[in-house]
Amino acid sequence: MLVGLRAAGEHTRLRILALCTRGELSVSELVKILGQSQPRVSRHLKVMVEAGLLERLPEGAQVFFRVPDQAETSRLARALVDLIPDDDIGLGRDFSRLQQVRDTRAQRAQDYFQTVARSWDRIRSLYVPQAQVEAKLLQLLGDRPVADLLDIGTGTGRILEILASRVERGIGIDLSSPMLAVARTNLERGGHDNIHVRQGDMYQLPLEDASVDLAVLHMVLHYSDSPWEVIREAGRVLRAHGRLVVIDFAAHGEEKLRSEFRHHRLGFTDGEIRQCFTRAGLEAEEHSDQLVGDPLTVKFWQARQKQKLHVLKSHKRF
Repeated sequence: MLVGLRAAGEHTRLRILALCTRGELSVSELVKILGQSQPRVSRHLKVMVEAGLLERLPEGAQVFFRVPDQAETSRLARALVDLIPDDDIGLGRDFSRLQQVRDTRAQRAQDYFQTVARSWDRIRSLYVPQAQVEAKLLQLLGDRPVADLLDIGTGTGRILEILASRVERGIGIDLSSPMLAVARTNLERGGHDNIHVRQGDMYQLPLEDASVDLAVLHMVLHYSDSPWEVIREAGRVLRAHGRLVVIDFAAHGEEKLRSEFRHHRLGFTDGEIRQCFTRAGLEAEEHSDQLVGDPLTVKFWQARQKQKLHVLKSHKRF
């Protein structure tokens, strides 16, 4: 606690803390907002990370900083920021510049999304409307609250958005920095401050063993050249009795999805997914739901972690 108080007890660092309680920011974005040099801002950030007030999230050539979700120091950080008067002129200027940074970020994300949206629309025309898929997912999950959610291959962050009100904390993982920019913008626009995204590989999730209660693989598995390894890694991070939901296409013959959209797999049979669950040490639910489209059918497979794992700690791919 004292280390955190010392780290926050400097004007610029308190400004940084106030900004980061409103969302994750990169070094370059903080430089623009604060009007200080990059080396100086970096030194302040180093002190705050070492004190546990902020966490460091590398993403390609950039590094983002945010207030941790669960650490005791995160409660300290938010309590200190709450003590700053709402009419503080300096902080008001910072928040105004923060909005400018977010507007720039949103425009870049929108520009990127426009380049991929046409391809997505072509794929979505082959199956049921996305709203039906989302409604079915919400129905399957029910009203039971979830502490920690993981969305693997989060893309635009849409699954995180629709589940944000049902979870205490959520994290989306994606390998693509441009897609993370889209997701980050969408989540900020929705005011979902209990959710964040970070860069990571679905084969090597940047999470501890047994750290989430619900993991979702939504239209991701068909891009994998080794689906069972993805499911095994998802199982590794599930807590005891944690739930995995896989949403993907039933086996089909649409070869253009492989040739034009880089799908590694043309859907899956129930037997294939259940075999992956079994190999990963998960307990599969016998029944799978589906939404029949033309020509693609969307399937919903579920499994649970039977107990905490002690043997799947290795991130090595076989």
